[in-house]
Amino acid sequence: MKRHILIYGVVGGVLIVLLKWSEYRFLVIEHSFEIYGGLIAATFALLGIWLGLKLTREKIVVKEVPVAATTPVEAFVPNEKKLEDLGITRREFEILGLIAQGMSNREIAEKLFVSENTVKTHSSRVFDKLGAKRRTQAVQLGKEMGLLP
Repeated sequence: MKRHILIYGVVGGVLIVLLKWSEYRFLVIEHSFEIYGGLIAATFALLGIWLGLKLTREKIVVKEVPVAATTPVEAFVPNEKKLEDLGITRREFEILGLIAQGMSNREIAEKLFVSENTVKTHSSRVFDKLGAKRRTQAVQLGKEMGLLP
């Protein structure tokens, strides 16, 4: 009985070795052109990625540029008379300044610790007082009237 099992196992092992050898032969010998082509393609792909990263790496150049000493820059002072004439409150003026800095209503609300609706109310009042329809127009008019730097 043991002898039959041993012979059966050896024959099975030999068959498995023959099948693997024929699979290897079929794969490597019959498809060698495709395998070599794939290896060359992978090599060039990796080389292209490496070279692309190497060539497009951002180079930061720091150069000190001397600034000529000219007249001192004066600090901007808003036109208080124009603020009073238009009836713009301090909070509305503050919101107009933050709009000019490019902040959204949500960012302004977070900075001033108020609700977003409060910011919308103040900004719409500023728009009405300036005669503006959009944020950019309000900033432009504020600059022309001497309210913003």
